[in-house]
Amino acid sequence: MKSQDIHPIEPQEENIVENTELNIWEALLPVVILVCMLAYNVFVFGDDALSGSNQFILLLGGAVAAIVGVFNKVTYEQMLTEVAENVRSTTGALLILLMVGALSGTWLISGIIPSMIYYGLQILNPTIFLVATVIICSIISIATGSSWTTSATVGIALIGIGDALGVSLGMTAGAVLSGAYFGDKLSPMSDTTNLAPAMAGGDLFSHIRYMTITTIPTYTITLLFFIILGFTLDPSGTVNTKELLDSMDATFNINGWLFIVPVVVILLILKKTPPLLALLIGTLLGGVFALIFQPGIVAIVGGAENLTFRSAYKGIMNSITVSTSIATDNAALNDLFSSKGMSGMLGTIWLIICAMVFGGVMDGIGALSRITKSLLSLAKTTFGLFASTVTSCLALNVTASDQYLAIVVPGKMFAKAYKDRGLAPENLSRTLEDSGTVTSVLIPWNTCGAYHSGVLGVGVGQYFMYAIFNWLSPIMTLIFAAFHIKIKQLATSKTEVNTQTP
Repeated sequence: MKSQDIHPIEPQEENIVENTELNIWEALLPVVILVCMLAYNVFVFGDDALSGSNQFILLLGGAVAAIVGVFNKVTYEQMLTEVAENVRSTTGALLILLMVGALSGTWLISGIIPSMIYYGLQILNPTIFLVATVIICSIISIATGSSWTTSATVGIALIGIGDALGVSLGMTAGAVLSGAYFGDKLSPMSDTTNLAPAMAGGDLFSHIRYMTITTIPTYTITLLFFIILGFTLDPSGTVNTKELLDSMDATFNINGWLFIVPVVVILLILKKTPPLLALLIGTLLGGVFALIFQPGIVAIVGGAENLTFRSAYKGIMNSITVSTSIATDNAALNDLFSSKGMSGMLGTIWLIICAMVFGGVMDGIGALSRITKSLLSLAKTTFGLFASTVTSCLALNVTASDQYLAIVVPGKMFAKAYKDRGLAPENLSRTLEDSGTVTSVLIPWNTCGAYHSGVLGVGVGQYFMYAIFNWLSPIMTLIFAAFHIKIKQLATSKTEVNTQTP
């Protein structure tokens, strides 16, 4: 693999444990118990399940797998060795997550993210309200890496504007979520975008580039749908974003020069700079631009009234490492202008480590190998493997009620199956996002569905059909798999097959 890849282990170096003592039902038992425990845990804790209880459930799932292993003559040392190897393989991904948290912090206090939002809001026009809503939410979600933040801030404002224009709440909510999940899916600052390649064993930026193959057509269809839908409406009223813009103007020094930083990072990514280096440069440039354009904010974050060397250092370091909030005179903006820094990524890191413990034990007892063989025997074609992955992600979103688990569990379960088929990990990570990340909001009892529905005040049933991007994404990935379009091979990682032969 190239030096910029976050997974340091060559596919052929991985030790696939075989266990002839284990039958398919014993291999599946820990998975079934895990899903049941996760489903009940989410039922009890709701949105708070990600605060730690889900992570512990993954450890309990690992314990169940270990018991199965003991009864099938697998030693404790062998299981522990596989756990250690699994955790080691995610080192690069964990460092990437920490750096992404640092980047989001300096981009907030420098005014980069607020400037993106400021200029994005100004493209609103009553005649193109719905398509503009998709674009605005896309920009904000890419900048913040969070569909939840986008929905809870600008999403609420857009719902109000749409209501004033006489646009259906379901239509507006569907446009908000289509844009929010497009950005969440492609932003390198999104935890799910980092999680999918970590589970599949791929590289973050390779994953993002490969994901555009199915995402751009889906997004284009979404935009066309809302453009056409907009022409069928007869909106009335006026759009007034002056309060929001004035509040941002009063708080930040909004300046077009701030876009130099994201442009530099994008160029570094396009030049295939190692991800950690690109993100580090973006973080440091964000800090420098914060000192130049937002000295007052840096001083406040540093706990001082005036900018000194001490307060500048403390302000930049706080934005990088811990939670930071920039207060404005508009309550609707206060939640948007906040960042958790590197500390905000610890929950996802914790989840990855616990998932690696479960996956490591499953590796060690030979369960993954046994399940892989069964999957491959059922999935006679490449399309069958992709379809099985999509189905598993959807099933976990319904049963476990959490998008992270809909990525983690199938990702770990299917990784070896894709390798056995000679398919690059980007195929799996893309499918995980196309079916696991974006469909979570379409299920009322899923944490994402419940959250967005509650925040926007619009029921899932109202916005389901208008969340075009979300339900079209898994269909698009299956279409590409069915016609064998852009299916990246493992043996020749730079060659993509574009034939009609399955």
